[in-house]
Amino acid sequence: MAPEALTQPAMRHRFDALRAASLRAQTPPWRERADRLKRLRALVVDHRAAIAAAISADFHHRAAQETELAEVFPSVEGIDHALRHGQRWMRVKRRATGLWFKPASSRVMPQPLGVVGIVVPWNYPLYLAVGPMTAALAAGNRVMVKQSEFTPRFAELFASLVRKAFAEDEIDIVNGDADTARTFCALPFDHLLFTGSTAVGHQVMRAASENLTPVTLELGGKSPAIVGPGANFDKAVERILVGKTLNAGQTCIAPDYVLLPEGQQQRFAEAARRVFASMYPRLESSTDYTSIVSPRHFERLQALAAAAQQQGATALPLSDMAPDAATRRFPPVLLTGVNDGMRVMQEEIFGPLLPVLTYRTLDEAIGYVNAHPRPLALYLFEKDRATIERVMQQTVAGGVSINETLMHVAQDDLPFGGVGASGMGAYHGEHGFQTFSKLKPIFQQSAFNGVGLFRPPYGKTFARMMKLLLR
Repeated sequence: MAPEALTQPAMRHRFDALRAASLRAQTPPWRERADRLKRLRALVVDHRAAIAAAISADFHHRAAQETELAEVFPSVEGIDHALRHGQRWMRVKRRATGLWFKPASSRVMPQPLGVVGIVVPWNYPLYLAVGPMTAALAAGNRVMVKQSEFTPRFAELFASLVRKAFAEDEIDIVNGDADTARTFCALPFDHLLFTGSTAVGHQVMRAASENLTPVTLELGGKSPAIVGPGANFDKAVERILVGKTLNAGQTCIAPDYVLLPEGQQQRFAEAARRVFASMYPRLESSTDYTSIVSPRHFERLQALAAAAQQQGATALPLSDMAPDAATRRFPPVLLTGVNDGMRVMQEEIFGPLLPVLTYRTLDEAIGYVNAHPRPLALYLFEKDRATIERVMQQTVAGGVSINETLMHVAQDDLPFGGVGASGMGAYHGEHGFQTFSKLKPIFQQSAFNGVGLFRPPYGKTFARMMKLLLR
C-alpha cells in the first residue's frame, strides 16, 4: 500500500487552509474544543478493532490485546483527562502585581498558538499521534499530522477516519516517505512536535529553525534499569522483562540495559528465562509476541548482537526459538560482557536485546549513568527509601518509574519528555496544554496610578521616589 504523495505546493496549500481557519477563530470556546476531543475519542473507540488489525498487518504481527493496552487505552484516558480538566486549564489566571505598580493588575491568558505539526513514529502510531493531538486540540489549535511510512496500512486507515470525523481545516493527515517528512518539517508551524530518533531529531530541529518554529523533541537513548542492592530481585526481573518485551522492545522508553550488583548476572539470566517462559509459553505459536516492524530493523538487531559477540560479549537467549526472518519474530537475548566500545552500548537498541552490566557499589552505577547522555527514562528497583532518594537526587532523566517500568508515561498529570540528547520539552495533560498554548501575560493599568511621578523631567520628586524604591 503506497502512501499518499504530496508535492510541496500541495502540502503548503493544506497548511494555509489550517492557518486561515485558526485566524478566523483564534480562541475557540471550550464547547468547540470539547466537541473535537469527543470526536477524536469516538474515532479511536469505535474503530479500535480495525486500528489493531492495521497495525498488526504493518508489523507482520502484533496482538490486538497489546494494541488495546498500549495504544487505545492510554489514548482514551488522555482524552478523558483533557475533557475533565481542559476548561479549567483555559481560565485566565491572576498573577501578583508588584507593590509599587498597584492598583494595576496582572493576569495570564492561555491562547492557542495556531497550527501545530506532529510527526509520528512507527512504533506506537496511534498513541503517539492521539496523545499530542489531544493536547493541541484542548489548547484550541488546528493540527497537521505526518504519519510514518513504516506503518502504511494504519496511516491510510487513520487518514480516512480523520477525514470522516473532522473538517479539513480542523485536522489534516499527511502520509508519505522521508522526503515528505522533510517537506512537512519545513512548514512554518506555530509549534512542531517530533517523536523519533536522536539523529533525525537533529534534522527536524534544523528544518524548524528556518522558520523559528519552536519544537518539542521526544527522542530516545539508552534508558537504564538499576537493580539496587535492596531490591525485590525476582519482581525487578519480572518488571524489566515486561518493559522489554512489550512491542518486542520497540518502545522509546523500554529498558535499554540493566545495572546489577556484582555476582548477580547468572541469577538474573535464570530468572529472566523463567519469566519469559511464563509470559510466552510455546513462543513459536504464540499470538502474543510482536514481530519486528521491518526486515531492515530485524537485520539491524541481528547485526548488533553478532557484532557484540565478535567483540567478546556472551549471548544468553531467553527462548529455545531462534530469530525467524520470515515472521520477523526475534526472541529476547541477554548480552553479558559488553563494553562501551560495542555498537549495542552506543545506539538505542529498540528491540529485544538486553545488555546486562554489573556494579560493585551504587556510586559506580550512578557514575555510569551520569557518564553517558541523559536518558529518556530511568528505572530503579529498590526498597530502601534513602537509596531511592539518593539515586533520584544524583541522576537526571526524562522520566522515572520506581519498582516498575514504562508506567510513568501513562500518568496524564505527569509531564512526558526527554532531557539533553533524549529530547526537549514535554507534553501530556496540562503540560501538553501549556506546550501548545501561548501563556499571554497581561498587565492592566489602573485609571489612578503613580507612573507619572517617574517621567521626565527627572527632578527632586523623581529622586525622592527612587530613594524609596531602592532603600
